[in-house]
Amino acid sequence: MLSTLLGTQPPSLPVDRLVRACAIFGVAGGAARTALSRMAAAGELVVDDRSWYGLADSFLDRQRAQETARAGERLDWNGRWRMAVVEGEARERGARAELRRATERLRLAELRDGVWLRPDNLPRSREPEAHSVVDGQCRWFDVHEVQDADQHDGMAGALWDLEGWAAATQVIRRDMAALRRRLDAGDTGALAEGFVVSAAALRHFRTDPLLPDELLPRRWPGRRLRSDYDAFDVIFRSVMADWFVN
Repeated sequence: MLSTLLGTQPPSLPVDRLVRACAIFGVAGGAARTALSRMAAAGELVVDDRSWYGLADSFLDRQRAQETARAGERLDWNGRWRMAVVEGEARERGARAELRRATERLRLAELRDGVWLRPDNLPRSREPEAHSVVDGQCRWFDVHEVQDADQHDGMAGALWDLEGWAAATQVIRRDMAALRRRLDAGDTGALAEGFVVSAAALRHFRTDPLLPDELLPRRWPGRRLRSDYDAFDVIFRSVMADWFVN
């Protein structure tokens, strides 16, 4: 149900539609309604007087991050890197964990303990809350990488598992292609698997380092994955709409 709402704009649906979505996975209506009540009691969902359920604030933030990651917006790169260095006295465990989550949201890579960096090619306006966390615990520096002519891998290859990300991308693209053929034929039996693959793609977008083209391997599959996902999402939503009607 959270996945359904995370993929809905605005993220609010009537109870009967959420219950119907659960039926895709064989979840009985009574069990789905019980889960909705428990999720609302736990603060994961909010419900209005029309019995429409929507995402709570914490999941709204997750949805925004998901949409940002899916768009994959990057800026032209001038060769400059941004470095965040922890400063001040020893921090509590909670503050350290909060900082690590924030650096992941900003797609910073850890050079060593307390030092993170990335190419300066992402909009400063994205992830304002994560920026606030890093600003509160770190000092920022603008730096340039000095690289020998025969050092082919460079800093990016050392900091990010680019081969691993590309390999996982190919698996997701193959899975989407196979499911899309079934969805194109109107096979509602593919919806459950489609949910799983769609969620996997969206999680994968959030781990894309969004590096400048200059630092990426040839034939980097980031754009192709986004294009494939957009096409897959259109047909998935179409078949899903038919499922709700029928």
